[in-house]
Amino acid sequence: MSFTLDDRTILITGGTGSFGRRFVKTVLKRFKPRKVIVFSRDETKQWEMGQDPNFDDEAMRYFIGDVRDYPRLELAFRDVDYVVHAAALKHITVAEYNPFECIQTNVHGAENVVRAAMAAGVKRVVALSTDKAANPINLYGASKLASDKIFVAAKHIVGAGNPLFSVVRYGNVADSRGSVVPLFRHLIERGETTLPITDPRMTRFWITLQQGVDFVLSSFERMVGGELLVPKIPSMRVMDLAEAMAPGFEHKIVGIRPGEKLHESMITEDDSRNTIELSDCYVITPAIFEEQHIYHPNQKRVEEGFEYISHTNSDWLDPAAIREVLKTA
Repeated sequence: MSFTLDDRTILITGGTGSFGRRFVKTVLKRFKPRKVIVFSRDETKQWEMGQDPNFDDEAMRYFIGDVRDYPRLELAFRDVDYVVHAAALKHITVAEYNPFECIQTNVHGAENVVRAAMAAGVKRVVALSTDKAANPINLYGASKLASDKIFVAAKHIVGAGNPLFSVVRYGNVADSRGSVVPLFRHLIERGETTLPITDPRMTRFWITLQQGVDFVLSSFERMVGGELLVPKIPSMRVMDLAEAMAPGFEHKIVGIRPGEKLHESMITEDDSRNTIELSDCYVITPAIFEEQHIYHPNQKRVEEGFEYISHTNSDWLDPAAIREVLKTA
């Protein structure tokens, strides 16, 4: 099919976040949607978004609500065609110290989104995941892995009808709120001459907000339900990031935080038996389904034992490339 959001209603949970704002801005620029519904629990952020000229469009709607509240979700999903589930508690340390809150939002919230989408007859749902859900060592990653499993298994519950559910997993988002880039920038602007480095060996996958939005939109078109889509993106070294932002600065090694990894994985060795490679991404097909789907005539299975890990990636950003990414991010 040729995917379009023209004359469609799309809802995004967590719509006032970094991803949500860029997603809505992109949708309004490229399509003529019937409605774009921002679902979130922060009235101040919704009000601020409503004052932004980028969102001055008659299609915009704002819905105060929490993914923990199933009845509220069910109300919000009425007559909605497509859903992007971006709401989550995302900070590793916050989740470690507030485990009950993390589970309520990331796991029970995912279940509520699935149930509400089925009850309302939504056509397609794409849930955002994270590299931290692959071989998780922290509660945030474990909760997002549970969320991924919920959306994949939803295909079994629905059967051959709608909604279709899929998951998109990608790495760190350049310059997103709470990431290392705003921290470094704040320290530089404050006149500091030293940057804190958790571990000089640390690597991460890196993607811009716009790349993430574009990949989600393309996933709506290619999804068949139950798969987990992983874009091919570059890696970067934290030391190269520091050099790109503040050449010549001294570095203070502060150590890895609780629940933090040295390198991130997006596809594990165990996943390789169910992974298909396309030109721009990998597709982890659900092991619990017997049927196989054709995503592209040239698709191929990866070799058994394949892993997609940040420090063994073939695509890297050097300091100069990182600076170029930050200009657009």
